[in-house]
Amino acid sequence: MSRLVSFPWTFLENKLESNKSSDLISDILKQTCLHPLCRKFPPSVRFRRLFLSELIKRQEAAGCDPLDELYDALAEVVGVKDTTECYKSYILPGGDAVSLLENVALISEGTTGLLTWDAALYLAEWALDHRHTFTGRTVLELGSGVGLTGVTICRSCSPNRFVFSDCHPSVLQKLRNNIQLNGLTDQTSPAVSVEGMDWTAATEEQLKRIGADTIIAADVVYDPDVVRSLVKLLTRILKSAEVLPEVLICSCIRNPETYSGFKQQLENAGVSHRVITGPVSHVFPYSRGSNIEMIQLYM
Repeated sequence: MSRLVSFPWTFLENKLESNKSSDLISDILKQTCLHPLCRKFPPSVRFRRLFLSELIKRQEAAGCDPLDELYDALAEVVGVKDTTECYKSYILPGGDAVSLLENVALISEGTTGLLTWDAALYLAEWALDHRHTFTGRTVLELGSGVGLTGVTICRSCSPNRFVFSDCHPSVLQKLRNNIQLNGLTDQTSPAVSVEGMDWTAATEEQLKRIGADTIIAADVVYDPDVVRSLVKLLTRILKSAEVLPEVLICSCIRNPETYSGFKQQLENAGVSHRVITGPVSHVFPYSRGSNIEMIQLYM
């Protein structure tokens, strides 16, 4: 579901002008709406309708041979009611896909955790470039949302165990469904589990039972109240650990005041941080203009 403006429409128009055959459109259709992955995990009705309408518009403008399959594909989604959720598939470097059921709206059921945010995509890309950080380790993800980062790490970075966590009931249910959708269970390798975790109520017993070597979180620094709970939890984990875990927090900085407040609270709690710099491989489609920063915490 890349943004339509990002498609190479000019390239397509030039190709169609030089060859009026419907073969190119047919190939595009087979790699998009008629692709087996798309048929099994269909993107939103609205997106497919817009994409196919644009494809037809370009084909007709170039005077190409009509293609029945193209109009049949559009007929499937014309008049179909838009839904509140849809599948999104993220292609990994090896060609495998992570497919997730996500909500269409940015905020639904009182939470922002029912869709994938840019910082989760960035953290997943960073993980693919730094697989050794997770290999053979027990990883705890705070605020897992619908599961993109965690599923990517499980599929590509060979952790020993991965613990997804969140606190919202609807998020936890969708998270469990998405984990199963991608073939991950407590019986697979890595072993995975889902923990309901309220940062203000997480017990020492729960944290000790998880025993994380690596802790990650993406897009969890967005609200001052949430930040206070997060800093308290991270401080507890770092101060009580016999062996310090590697803690990585990735944030899309939408409100600089909230983000600087997060860093100040860490400092006040005796937790230091360093900014992790350097480019990451571009694997997933999202806005590269987002102000994203990743930090590592230590004491």
